[in-house]
Amino acid sequence: QVQLVESGGGLVQAGGSLRLSCVASGRTLTSYTVAWFRQAPGKEREFVANSNWIGGSTNYADSAKGRFTISRDNRKNTAYLEMNGLEPEDTAVYYCAADRAVQRRIPTAYAYWGQGTQVTVSS
Repeated sequence: QVQLVESGGGLVQAGGSLRLSCVASGRTLTSYTVAWFRQAPGKEREFVANSNWIGGSTNYADSAKGRFTISRDNRKNTAYLEMNGLEPEDTAVYYCAADRAVQRRIPTAYAYWGQGTQVTVSS
C-alpha cells in the first residue's frame, strides 16, 4: 500500500505561484508513475501532469503546459507540482496519484490517491 499526503495549497491572487508537495509512505515511489489531477466544483476530475518513475518523461495537460512543472525527488519519496501564472480557472482541489502502470492521463489508471489540497485563485 502507498499512502499519499498533499500539501502546499492555499489562496493566491491571479498571476501568483504555488508549489504543491506529495509525500508518499508505505512504499518507495521509485517504480511508480506519479500524477497530479484536479477537480473543480461540479466538474469531473481532470489530468494535470504526470511523471515516470525516474522523472525523465513528463506529460502535461494543455492547460498546464508552460505554467506548471511536475518533478520528483525519489530520495525523499516526494513529488512536486510547481504552478506559476495561476488563473482563477485553476481553482480546484488538487490530488496526487500513483501507480505502477505506465503513464496515463485517466484517473482510473491510478490505484493510490491522496486526500487533496485546495487551491483557490482570486481575480
